[in-house]
Amino acid sequence: MIKFVLMVNRQGQTRLSRYYQAVELSRRAQLEADVVRCCLGRRKEQCSFVEYQDFRLVSRQYAALYIVVGVTHSENELAVYELVHNFVEVLDKYFSRVVSSIMFNLDRVHIILDEMIQNGHVVETNKSRILAPLTALDKMADS
Repeated sequence: MIKFVLMVNRQGQTRLSRYYQAVELSRRAQLEADVVRCCLGRRKEQCSFVEYQDFRLVSRQYAALYIVVGVTHSENELAVYELVHNFVEVLDKYFSRVVSSIMFNLDRVHIILDEMIQNGHVVETNKSRILAPLTALDKMADS
């Protein structure tokens, strides 16, 4: 099961966070800081899967953007690694410039993420189906 998804920049600032298990607000900041420190401090040659407390971290870097997913031990890390890549491909398909666009369109990024993951489980990976609600919203806004 997926516990959370974080998108952070090189400076370690959280750009997006989505939690699928309840985490107290007071604990989220500390958790995010620890996770970012753990993943951003790794070299490119090191594995993208890290044991952290009672779960695993799956991280992937795209330019200046790091995506970190916290998963339970029963989750397949390679599948989550590919899910992150699929998520970035969907973002790239929808936005022309992913890194700069997410800051100004967080609502749309959340919609994309919600179409892919619900209650900590992957529900959709087809890019066209994931983008269908946003395409409908854009058509309504244009008319």
